[in-house]
Amino acid sequence: MTDIAPVTRRMLLRAQRNEITAHTVYRWLAARADDVASREVFAGLATDERRHYEMWRQRTGLDVRPDRLRVWGFLLGTRLLGATFGMRLLERGEARAQVDYATIQQEVPEAEAVMREEADHERVLLTLLDRAFLASLDTTVLGLPGALVALAGLLAGLVAARQDARLVALCGLVAGLATAAGLAASVFLARRAAGRAGAWRWALSAGLIHVAVAAILAGPFLVLGDHRAGLALALGAGALVVALLAGYLSVARGGRFWRRFAEMAGSGLAAVVVCSGIGLAVRAWPGLPPGG
Repeated sequence: MTDIAPVTRRMLLRAQRNEITAHTVYRWLAARADDVASREVFAGLATDERRHYEMWRQRTGLDVRPDRLRVWGFLLGTRLLGATFGMRLLERGEARAQVDYATIQQEVPEAEAVMREEADHERVLLTLLDRAFLASLDTTVLGLPGALVALAGLLAGLVAARQDARLVALCGLVAGLATAAGLAASVFLARRAAGRAGAWRWALSAGLIHVAVAAILAGPFLVLGDHRAGLALALGAGALVVALLAGYLSVARGGRFWRRFAEMAGSGLAAVVVCSGIGLAVRAWPGLPPGG
């Protein structure tokens, strides 16, 4: 073990743990990659991270274990939110590692070479990230804002036209189920056409996510039994869903959270206003039975 400053030693131990954690994650990804090219890339990254770990172990003289909480957090996030989300987290981790190594490279000269390799890893992950967008759960997530806006507009229009909480809820659920079925079918066919595994699983996930969103928006009308209070609560729940989507997309695709949130929330609000106006016009149409 080489004599180094206590602060640098702590940073090396942290880097050592980060490297063995990344090695564990990359090895898991290599074992589950859909195609040979991705499998080889992840295996190579895992080998590099293990070599970095061994390099720092010689410096610190200590063995460290992977950060199990981060590993399980990554695996859970990848399972629930798709490979693209997981790779974006890895890409951010590689970028942070470059900053850490830049601060110690004067005292630890080999950190400069490791930093260059981490930059290469970041570029490789960004390349895989572009490829993963074509067939990951992003297909579902990117379709959610449009479905959410359409359903919110539909509910607002029904409230203005009929003012019947039960009718609004039932129509919203029917529309949500129809949208979910259509998206699930498109995801299934897209993955089958691309020759990718897990078409049924991805289609089921896409459908269930859209059913859940429909239930979140239509549920308040059934629970409260009042069309005004139901619409207010549904719009609040919709804003929460939009915030979650904006957070996901800001990580998975990059960009600012507030900008994405404002774009989605603004389009949803515009749809609500337009559809409410249409609903009021329908309600005033001569010869139609009054709602409420």
